Amino acid sequence: MAEPGLAVRRRSCRGSVGKRSRAPAQTRAVCSPVPRKRLSSGGEGTTCSNDSEEDMFGDYDSFCGNDSLLAQVDDIEHKYLQDKNVDVKAAGDIILGNLQSRVHQDKQDNISIPENMVVLKADKEDDIQMNENDLVDSNQELSSRKSIGTEEQDKCVGSSLDKIRSPQSFRPEAEPRNRTIDFSSDSKCPFYGLPSKVKDLLKQFRGIETLYEWQHNCLMLESLQRRKNLIYSLPTSGGKTLVAEIIILQELLCRQKNVLMILPYVAIVQEKVRGLSSFGIELGFLVEEYAGSKGRFPPIKRRIKKSLYIATIEKGHALVNSLIETERIDDLGLVVVDELHMLGEGSRGATLEITLAKILYTSKNTQIIGMSATLNNVEDLQKFLQAEYYTNNFRPVELKEYVKIRDTIYAVDGKTEKGFTFSRLLNFKYSSKLQKADPDHIIALVTEVIPKYSCLIFCPTKKNCENVASMVCKYLEKEFRAHREKEKQDLIKDLKNIGNGSVCPVLKQTIPFGVAYHHSGLTNDERKSIEEAYSAGILCLLACTATLAAGVNLPARRVILRAPYVASDFLKKNQYKQMIGRAGRAGIDDAGESILIVQEKDRHLVQDLVSSPLENCYSNLLLELTKGMQSLLLSLVGLKIAVTQEEVSNFMCGTLLGVQQQLLSKEKSLSEIIKDGLENLIEKGLLKGRTSEKDHNTKCTLTVTPLGKATYKGSIDLAYCNLLYRELKQGLEGLILESNLHLLYLATPYDMTSNCSPDWMIYLKQFNQLSGAEQKVADIVGVPESFIIKKASGQAIRKNVDSAVVNRLYLTFVLYALLKETNVWSVSEKFNMSRGYVQNLLNSAASFASCVLHFCEELEEFWVYKALLTELTKQLTYCVKTELIPLMEVAGVLEARAKQLYNAGYKTLAHLANANPEILVKVIERLSRRQAKQIISSAKMLLSEKAEALQEEVEELLKVPTDIPGTY
Repeated sequence: MAEPGLAVRRRSCRGSVGKRSRAPAQTRAVCSPVPRKRLSSGGEGTTCSNDSEEDMFGDYDSFCGNDSLLAQVDDIEHKYLQDKNVDVKAAGDIILGNLQSRVHQDKQDNISIPENMVVLKADKEDDIQMNENDLVDSNQELSSRKSIGTEEQDKCVGSSLDKIRSPQSFRPEAEPRNRTIDFSSDSKCPFYGLPSKVKDLLKQFRGIETLYEWQHNCLMLESLQRRKNLIYSLPTSGGKTLVAEIIILQELLCRQKNVLMILPYVAIVQEKVRGLSSFGIELGFLVEEYAGSKGRFPPIKRRIKKSLYIATIEKGHALVNSLIETERIDDLGLVVVDELHMLGEGSRGATLEITLAKILYTSKNTQIIGMSATLNNVEDLQKFLQAEYYTNNFRPVELKEYVKIRDTIYAVDGKTEKGFTFSRLLNFKYSSKLQKADPDHIIALVTEVIPKYSCLIFCPTKKNCENVASMVCKYLEKEFRAHREKEKQDLIKDLKNIGNGSVCPVLKQTIPFGVAYHHSGLTNDERKSIEEAYSAGILCLLACTATLAAGVNLPARRVILRAPYVASDFLKKNQYKQMIGRAGRAGIDDAGESILIVQEKDRHLVQDLVSSPLENCYSNLLLELTKGMQSLLLSLVGLKIAVTQEEVSNFMCGTLLGVQQQLLSKEKSLSEIIKDGLENLIEKGLLKGRTSEKDHNTKCTLTVTPLGKATYKGSIDLAYCNLLYRELKQGLEGLILESNLHLLYLATPYDMTSNCSPDWMIYLKQFNQLSGAEQKVADIVGVPESFIIKKASGQAIRKNVDSAVVNRLYLTFVLYALLKETNVWSVSEKFNMSRGYVQNLLNSAASFASCVLHFCEELEEFWVYKALLTELTKQLTYCVKTELIPLMEVAGVLEARAKQLYNAGYKTLAHLANANPEILVKVIERLSRRQAKQIISSAKMLLSEKAEALQEEVEELLKVPTDIPGTY
């Protein structure tokens, strides 16, 4: 590989040394490696002998993800992390001395402020203040707005494309995945094969002027140059995402292929859409959101611009299915998976495994990049993804781990026998009253940090979060109220507007002190306001649950773990690492601290915790039966990826389960599990055919039934598909359309009924408020009025009524009230539910309604539901007054912000897309310049997508057919 042109000066350092490993040899005791299968070829995979005898979403909910400021915090980190030890003239002039030589792995786990990074081009006069993350002057941005179609950029992209398309190295019909592309030697493309404008945009939009040396090393890996699959792992805040984004831009701009980026939460998807829309506008590609109820299947085939699909795990799976079905999977040049360790997380992990296995099996050209901060059994993942592995222990801010037992602070030290070494005694004078209220000395620990620095307290339960926040404020000095007092009052005012006059009493008490709680009991708007206030320094302390560590990126100077438990379960090492990984704000703090509060009874368990390795990542295909193995088998046959038992077995050898089958399937062989699964699908009426004949022939062809096809295309849980079909069929005989109550019942998610405990007096009151026709809905679905009256009056019930149906109708009443009132606060009070639960119900219903719509689209008998469910899905997705919907289509714009924009005169998507960020900041309260620019860019991107779709539709209509009779 050619080397770039300028050597890098480095200081010697002991840390931040990367390690690469090639994919382990594909030798398995049971399965031989399976070659990728091209759907168009119709060939069969290699035979796989198998003789061994050997979640809704668990802790993750992509439909109700925490709204975050991921992009905003990333910007702060990238801006301030950089140690200016190494000077280089430009990014493309960097040389890594003999990258292919051996690289040593340092055994140190934590690295202090980095001594080795690559500086792209740092202008000392560009020191930028932290306030609101306004990275660049708006005039500079406005003057630099132009597309990539400049002469220099055209030459650059053209140059790279010429290399790719040269006869010697590129055949469109069968592009080899290990083809070498040397971007570094192209003087016209100085930034890792990308136009120099990309580097300028990183500085303009993100404030990034430097890359860490590990990032440069990773981007220059031979495996990436040869387009091999890659897994890379670094501690939290190490800068993993930037590497992925540069690789994404290479694929979009240079190789002219579409890209899929899979993220764990809806909110993170929306933040990433907002963060990358600016790049799409400037560089000429589309950014499309696939989350919740958003996303088209199959995606529109763009003839001019390429698309970056940003998706949750579930939507990413549905997108891949649609591309396979339409034989467009090879249009997908790259798939990037963040939080790869989620492969081991319940039903969502099973869905992710299925998605990646399908890509590996059906496409020869799609590269897979996986990244995570918490990986252990990497060899299994390498075998599964046929990937190389890069790791590095670099962390931009030193992390110091401590454990507190009684009034003593111990430093975590893995080199000692006990795992702890004495650090200091906690010196804080407590009165007897305070000692009783705060026996764990939380107030002492937080007041060492706040209000000057930020602090997070991870609590086992939601209620504990609120109690801790309230207790801390009760004993804080009054001086804390004076810190940024006006801004805290403005925050309370915002929350009051969000709740239509209502504010949580706990937040009303704690926010004046700069303290709040953060958990799933908040509404989306409340959560977003609290996160923004914390990032801006208005709030200095958050008491939060573990979900913040798993999804939202809100770092702190100090992280306190209230107890080594999540709910009643003892903390896992992966969870512990995620929580303490939030400690240390890059570029702001010199170091980060984590303190785990331990009771004496848990001392030995905690010693094991801090010294133990990360948990292994295991396949969940067998544990999550209807969402795992059976769902996979159904879609394999439906998509014609594998239509015989033998072909299915060949496919399964290429899954993570295939790699780990001797560990996970000891009672039955994999072939027996497959056979049982296929027979079960045949019994359910989802497949037709036989699994084998008397002579054990495994080549009998299987086909999918119409119900089976509707089930996998609608992403319906196999546990409910037959029930859904019966209820939709029943609706055809007498769907009551006086209101949308009956239709809403059909769109109420099944999986939320088990957690519902109706208040019978409220149930009866809501029933009595219905019209006569609406009351008939209850009788039709199986909940007679007499049953509700008897339950409300406490009488004995003789007639059996399905409790799942009763609970589901109760949830339907909640959704019905929401659509009429469009206010989560008032509805939660009316039904005596937490507003977070009501918000979660609404989000889940929007997603399920979208699934039911896709289910009905595949069954001709349900044609009448299509128009009805399309409108209902839209209503559930936004749940606001009609005039706000166009504004809420923009990624990350929630109801509170949409109201502000509408009242300020920004009433359409075009208004937003053509807004001036300076004016927007002035007329919208608590909107930073950076947020304004992101909203405008997202609106422009959405407008561009709609315009492109219409333009391509017009061109298709006007296209002259090539098969006109009488023409040659």
